[in-house]
Amino acid sequence: MSRTTAPTDAIRKPPPAQDEEARLRELGYQPVLARRMGGFGNFAISFSVISVLSGCMTLYGFGMGTGGPAVMLWGWAGVGLFVLCVGLALAEVTSAYPTSGALYYMADRLGGRRWGWYTGWLNLLGLVGAIAGIDYGAALFTGAFLNLQWGFVPTAGSTFLIFLAILLLHAVLNLFGVRLVSVLNSISVWWHLAGVALIVGALAFIPDRHQSAEFVFTEFVNDTGWANPFYVAAIGLLLAQYTFSGYDASAHLSEETSNASVAAAKGIVRAIWVSWIAGFALLAGLSFAIQDYAAAQNSATGVPPAQILLDALGSGGATALLLVVIVAQLFCGNAEVAAASRMVFAFSRDNALPGSAIWRKVSTRTQTPVPAVWLAVAVAALLAAPALYSATAYGAVTAINVIGITPAYAIPIYLRLRAGNRFTPGPWSLGRWSKPIGWTAVVWVALVTVLYCLPQKSPVTVDTMNYAVIALAVVLVLASVWWYVARRSYGTPKTYGTAREEADIAEGIV
Repeated sequence: MSRTTAPTDAIRKPPPAQDEEARLRELGYQPVLARRMGGFGNFAISFSVISVLSGCMTLYGFGMGTGGPAVMLWGWAGVGLFVLCVGLALAEVTSAYPTSGALYYMADRLGGRRWGWYTGWLNLLGLVGAIAGIDYGAALFTGAFLNLQWGFVPTAGSTFLIFLAILLLHAVLNLFGVRLVSVLNSISVWWHLAGVALIVGALAFIPDRHQSAEFVFTEFVNDTGWANPFYVAAIGLLLAQYTFSGYDASAHLSEETSNASVAAAKGIVRAIWVSWIAGFALLAGLSFAIQDYAAAQNSATGVPPAQILLDALGSGGATALLLVVIVAQLFCGNAEVAAASRMVFAFSRDNALPGSAIWRKVSTRTQTPVPAVWLAVAVAALLAAPALYSATAYGAVTAINVIGITPAYAIPIYLRLRAGNRFTPGPWSLGRWSKPIGWTAVVWVALVTVLYCLPQKSPVTVDTMNYAVIALAVVLVLASVWWYVARRSYGTPKTYGTAREEADIAEGIV
């Protein structure tokens, strides 16, 4: 699709609704994936990846020491508003470019090949880092569940074996095709909502004692070693920001979604605001139910929310609700594997990865990018492997996730703003709100990217260092090195339909 320039004195009107397969061909790609996902399924995959029962529960212990209940609750409310601006701005660009490549394809079209290249590498490393972080978190919670149920004492080795088993499960589930993925994600939505309601309800009515509203909304706790409360509060915002990631999954599944130009955009926005409400309820429910703050922080289970459930509900209730959380985390990881594998497929389709000819292959039986699924889980396993030797490695994996994926959200938004009237909106558009919301999103992402890189503990040692800076540097160095190797072969197509393009795509079908 060739670029065109709009008259400076006119504003482009959104194009009328059209056939999505025809639109994909206009964007340069022959449809090879099965378009079997509806609008609810598309929303469900982003909602499942955000997964408040994964992010909020896994990071609650982090929040207890970086500002405590006050920062967790007010931080969630404020961060959610800014993330909604990011989602709205990203949804508008997604509507114009509904492809599996998502962020990097948008950046390529709006800014050029190098913009697309770096955006793609940031997005890809963020996605596979998210698989590692989510599934390793699920392994930690599984260890806590086994500890409560049978007295099992989790070690680094046993936790990693559980993690590998979860990765294998998610790979196999994703091989059955997008219809199963869509069904599981739809179940995941109701599981998450019912799970939050069950946990909050149980914590509201069963314990004899609750914390006061003053404690929940004003109690400030600083275990970071830093003296400045504003600095600590800023670091504490990361609980919410870490959780509010992965909603680009709706864009990555757009080539498998009916009416994707609208459904994928709506999926992003709905996933954020529903998670915003559900997450606030969950954080409030946990905070009101704390019986012993210090005991929860230093729980033998290794998971503070598990100790809160145990103190408030007893062993039976805590075990049952912990199982609800683990299942939600499994749904989350499965959805993330789907999103990451589509990114691998799309990036390989444009010859951006080593061995692209392998990773872009699609099964003729399930119309699923099978090699891309295996690559995504294999890289996730490698990223989490240092957890066998270092307790800080899990934090490093989380850093790889967020420091990659969050800046990648802002790049196409910034380029869309820079393009002005050269940008042709899709059927879903913000209209006159596009610029104020877009610039709010860009500024917010710039701010939180700095926060990601700040040291979170004092004094800074090997064990307390924030590895986000190193993760960002490694991603950029790898992308730069590979750019000089693959820059001649990499590129998104401008048109589709030449004999060579058809032959190249045919080679990717097995």
